[in-house]
Amino acid sequence: MFIEFSPRRWSVAAQTFALQVLVAVLVVAAGLAGTFVQAQRAGDQEAMARALAVAETIASTPEVVSAVQAPDPTARLQPFAEQVRRDTATDFVVVMSTDAIRWTHPDPTQIGKRFIGHTEAARAGGVVEEDYTGTLGPSARVVVPVRDTTRSGSPVVALVSVGIRKSAVGEQVRAQLPGILLAGLGAALLSGLGMALVSRRIRRQTHGLGEQQLREMYEYYDAVLHAVSEGLVITDLDGTLRLANDEAVRLLGLPPDAVGRRVADLDLAPALVTALTDDAVHEDELHVTAARVLVLNRAPARWRGRLLGHVATLRDRTDLEALTGELDSARGLTEALRSQAHESANRLHTIVSLIELGHTDRALAFATEELQVSQLLTDKVVGAVDEPALTALLLGKAAEAHERGIVFDIEPGARFPRDVAPTRDVVTIVGNLIDNALDAVSATGAPGAARHVAFGSRVVDGQAVLEVSDDGPGLPPGGVADAFRRGWSTKEQGSAGRRGIGLALVAQTVERLGGTLEVDGPPGATFTVRLPVTAVDEVAR
Repeated sequence: MFIEFSPRRWSVAAQTFALQVLVAVLVVAAGLAGTFVQAQRAGDQEAMARALAVAETIASTPEVVSAVQAPDPTARLQPFAEQVRRDTATDFVVVMSTDAIRWTHPDPTQIGKRFIGHTEAARAGGVVEEDYTGTLGPSARVVVPVRDTTRSGSPVVALVSVGIRKSAVGEQVRAQLPGILLAGLGAALLSGLGMALVSRRIRRQTHGLGEQQLREMYEYYDAVLHAVSEGLVITDLDGTLRLANDEAVRLLGLPPDAVGRRVADLDLAPALVTALTDDAVHEDELHVTAARVLVLNRAPARWRGRLLGHVATLRDRTDLEALTGELDSARGLTEALRSQAHESANRLHTIVSLIELGHTDRALAFATEELQVSQLLTDKVVGAVDEPALTALLLGKAAEAHERGIVFDIEPGARFPRDVAPTRDVVTIVGNLIDNALDAVSATGAPGAARHVAFGSRVVDGQAVLEVSDDGPGLPPGGVADAFRRGWSTKEQGSAGRRGIGLALVAQTVERLGGTLEVDGPPGATFTVRLPVTAVDEVAR
């Protein structure tokens, strides 16, 4: 059976372990080789030092000094030299003349022959230390002078050479080799244990994945994170931002160093911070930032049952919310027109019946009265407002208010010039404010009691002022600061769906246009918007 042996398919932990073993083997081998060389060198130095000590001791012995000047030096020095050689475990002790003629030697046949080696420095009173190959083979040897200290100037009268064979030094080093190998084996075992622990930790951290798997996972995941059209945010259990893709950075306006910081320190809206850091599950939750309306979904992130943090997705619904607001206004206008058509049919039937009954004068008076009321409202709106979209919106809201039994007043002399702001923004601001006012007065008041909503507009000090007021319950104590927070509303608490987002959209739009927004009340509530007349030009730029 053929098994493919490919280290590239190994896990990162296995590859790391194999590399560590290889490095450890190389290190231990290099250490053993270095230790052996060091031991060899130390043995040579020890042998040279021992030979020098023996030679200097022999050269300073008085018996040697007197014997070298006797008629037959060999007779007295050969026994002495051999005894010293045996006692000091050296390989040769040679006493010679200043002309390098041997008087002693372990091999008696070499006595009387010339010493093989360098002696010039010793004859001059110095010391010779060298590795040299003589009659006994390679050896570490020294040559020292023998001086007659009893004579003037202490002349050199003989030379002493002591040597130790290289083979003897090697035997000493080889005797130390088992200890060196044992130390290397111990180091290898300790290294192997450490590498096994490191490999186990790496395997646990990488989940046993291979290098190619990890690289592909990172490349694909990174490409997906940057390619998805939704914002993706991952936070850990401490509320720290761990990941934010390009879309999330854009939607939330995050700084470049956002990753690694706590969400609470990123200058986000309080409601958004809470949604990104609490332990609750959020589904299709609307949040309003300074420039956008976002849909947030958030759920726990788990790995094999262990909670790692939370994952949140963000979708941009700014344009959709604006269009939804416009659609709601159009739908309201449609319903109002349908009701008005029904009422008009009833009135027409009444007029026809009066004519058939012969009450022509009463029929004419009834028709004229109804026409004057409708025409008066239309003339008031058209004459006060130059913006066609706003004119249509006000007429629609007036019809809706009439349908709901609410008195809708337009301030006498109201004036709103054209092109103060983009049409969509005007519809968003005025439509949401009037809707909020209608809802506020619809939920209060005794049956049959008059309920009022008023709209006013004017130009003051280069600013277009829009004002919507109602005689509803007004804002609760301390509610002004919360009036334009997402989720706040003057509606009943049972309201659902888009509850509270209308006022948040108003605040967002006004801020984007460079305007201001004020709230007064109770009694009732008055919302005042001030927009610079150049707002549309600034937005275009």
